[in-house]
Amino acid sequence: MRHKLTFAIFLYTYGLSSVLAQESIIQSKVYPKDYFRPPLDLAPQAAGSFGELRPNHFHTGTDYRTNQREGYPVYAVADGFVSRVRVQIGGGGNILYIDHPNGYTSVYMHLQRFNGQVVDLLRAKQKEEERFDVDFMLQPLFVSVKKGDVIAYSGNTGGSAGPHLHFELRNTKTEMPINAQLFGLTIPDRIPPTISGITVYHMGDGPFSENTERAHLTVTGTNGNYKLATTSPIAINGKTGFGIVTTDRNSASANVNGVYSVELYLDNKRIYSAVFETLSFDNNRAINAHIDYPTYILHSRRIQKSFVEPGNKLEIYHHLIEQGIIDIQDEDIHELKYLVKDVAGNSSSLTFPVKKTTTLSIKNADPNTATAIFKRDRENIFKNDNIKLEMAKDNLYSDLYFQYSQGKKPLTGYSSLHNIHNRMIPVHNGYTLYIKPDSNLPPALYDKALIVDSKGNAQGGAYENGYVKGFMRTLGAFYIAVDSVAPSITPVNIVAGKSMKGISRINLKIRDNLSGIKSLKGYIDDQWVLMEYDSKTASLWHVFDPKLPSGTHHFKLIVSDWKDNVKEYQVNFVR
Repeated sequence: MRHKLTFAIFLYTYGLSSVLAQESIIQSKVYPKDYFRPPLDLAPQAAGSFGELRPNHFHTGTDYRTNQREGYPVYAVADGFVSRVRVQIGGGGNILYIDHPNGYTSVYMHLQRFNGQVVDLLRAKQKEEERFDVDFMLQPLFVSVKKGDVIAYSGNTGGSAGPHLHFELRNTKTEMPINAQLFGLTIPDRIPPTISGITVYHMGDGPFSENTERAHLTVTGTNGNYKLATTSPIAINGKTGFGIVTTDRNSASANVNGVYSVELYLDNKRIYSAVFETLSFDNNRAINAHIDYPTYILHSRRIQKSFVEPGNKLEIYHHLIEQGIIDIQDEDIHELKYLVKDVAGNSSSLTFPVKKTTTLSIKNADPNTATAIFKRDRENIFKNDNIKLEMAKDNLYSDLYFQYSQGKKPLTGYSSLHNIHNRMIPVHNGYTLYIKPDSNLPPALYDKALIVDSKGNAQGGAYENGYVKGFMRTLGAFYIAVDSVAPSITPVNIVAGKSMKGISRINLKIRDNLSGIKSLKGYIDDQWVLMEYDSKTASLWHVFDPKLPSGTHHFKLIVSDWKDNVKEYQVNFVR
């Protein structure tokens, strides 16, 4: 009781300060702050924040730290009913969805295990589909929960990099995730964001690309007050964009998280703001248009651009004037100001002068040197004797001066290396690529052919009408390879004739050399049994049914990859 009282006072004190601070942040609406309870009975510490920048996506929840341990009770944050149960290989791992009467859905990911009736429903569904990874909906009120009920236990399943609880609140109707701290589920935070650099983009008259001229500038300062290392006005000429490197920390942990909002002002007039109040899964991949993607690919540095490319459909932007791009006509000194806030309302600012300098020469990319010009708002098709490319409209964020070249054939390849522009330009959904194999690919290997990138990573694809056809999510260099090698199965704790009495489960390791694991099925005495899989560690296991009778039993495991190469492992054991 003493612990719970202390925890309640802790939450109230910091929750109150956060509510007061939130009066100054940008919000489209007010959310109920006393409806939901925390999903854990731990002092809240965030390992990841809403809107944080991640590879190919924004983080859509709060990652609650769990003391590097699994097995903490996870509570229903409000009354409702379980609406969906999902088990992913990778991704969110074990996931539970609860719909609430007030129009919101709470989502809990990376769970170690579920609690109560959900366990039986899950096992029945896995048996019905004879697979580990399942996803199914439940009828309203079929599994009702009360606020504070233990619904699961925290874990490290799926793509989790360590034990924690990923928690989301979503609009039930639209499924759009919303920053949970706006509902009063706050993390103690009295630390303003950090600004560690800005970048000037001399846009000229061309589209934004890897060839856009950049100038990265050093920033100094601390505790919310920042300035450039130089006091001289930044020289600009013509259309100019800016970008910022900014992160946040809270008072409860040392983790580096994302900020809540970025605003840019020109002479005290706001020309751009990005606000992480809510996100859309449909456009989440457009993070690659929000950041300076070429710089990220080359240097692993995430610069948040403060201008919006024409094909960027993210809904986080507000107060845009000329899409955030400035084009000063006079030669007076003008003032630009960045204002960055976290969700608790702590703010940091950076003010600096700019001045038009007509002698500043801006080098634009020359469209005449392009192999083809791809337009963002129309379908783009490119083909020659060896490849075809089909890209639907709205897959590019800006027009592209597309470049194609053909390289040498890799040693393990069945085609030349085809340079489809380069990997520094992002695509939103993807495009279809056809590569013609050379004469060394025999018909017997047609069904084993696939497309790989220049690093040898499988990109999928299948032989069709004289080409290997695949759907690519990135631009870059690709060629044809074959996968005719079956996955490997390595038993960990079982051998022929071994007594498994007193042992709770069979442990194995499975791996594939190229195309990846497609399916796995386990059988004991020719009856399907559940095999659980952790792709992070390549671990596969079966937990014995207590009803399995004593005696000798036969275990069989069948594993196949995406090119239908199959490996079997069979062994007798005693139970």
